[in-house]
Amino acid sequence: MGCREDLLKIYGLLNEYFGDLHWWPADSPFEVMVGAILTQNTAWTNVEKAISGLRESNLLSPAALLKTDEKILAEILRPSGYYHIKAKRLKSLVRFYFDEYSGNIDTMCNEDSTVLREKLLKVEGVGPETADSIILYACRKPVFISDSYTQRILLRHRIIPEDADGATIRTLFMTHLPHDASLFNQFHALLVQTGKSFCRKTPKCDFCPLRFLMMPDAAK
Repeated sequence: MGCREDLLKIYGLLNEYFGDLHWWPADSPFEVMVGAILTQNTAWTNVEKAISGLRESNLLSPAALLKTDEKILAEILRPSGYYHIKAKRLKSLVRFYFDEYSGNIDTMCNEDSTVLREKLLKVEGVGPETADSIILYACRKPVFISDSYTQRILLRHRIIPEDADGATIRTLFMTHLPHDASLFNQFHALLVQTGKSFCRKTPKCDFCPLRFLMMPDAAK
């Protein structure tokens, strides 16, 4: 099969197995932005605890977060881990949001995707995965998020070489698939769920919905 066919086959099998994953779980685009920072280097269950704390403290708005003392914010973010670093990064993102877009989500999301990504990557603590998460899930623009789960799955199925980096993987999806935000949204969520459930560091290939695509001795 060609690359496009390989990717669509993977999508079809995973979508049939998991169904619609309704990702990203958030009540607003700004909450997605907050979650994109908090999810760095931690499990989503920990992010949910931190976001609940922000909600209980009435801090899930850009203006409220901007005014909050960083030390107080850090304590609320404690469940997410690396909470002092994340408080600093979250404040930096909110300042950027106000400085560039006056805290208006429509203004930000009307920005050209490439330009918005370049600007986001200049914000302290915002790397490619975080920037693309904001663009896809908060702005609903068609960009693909490359992460460690995607890399592991594609490598084990021999779709990418071992030296493929995040930018290469992102380009692979955006070159071979339709630029559809809903498709990229669901596909990324499916790959993350597969990575968590089956394609772990020690894989559970015998139960994976992609097992019929696995080449002999491909799992590592």
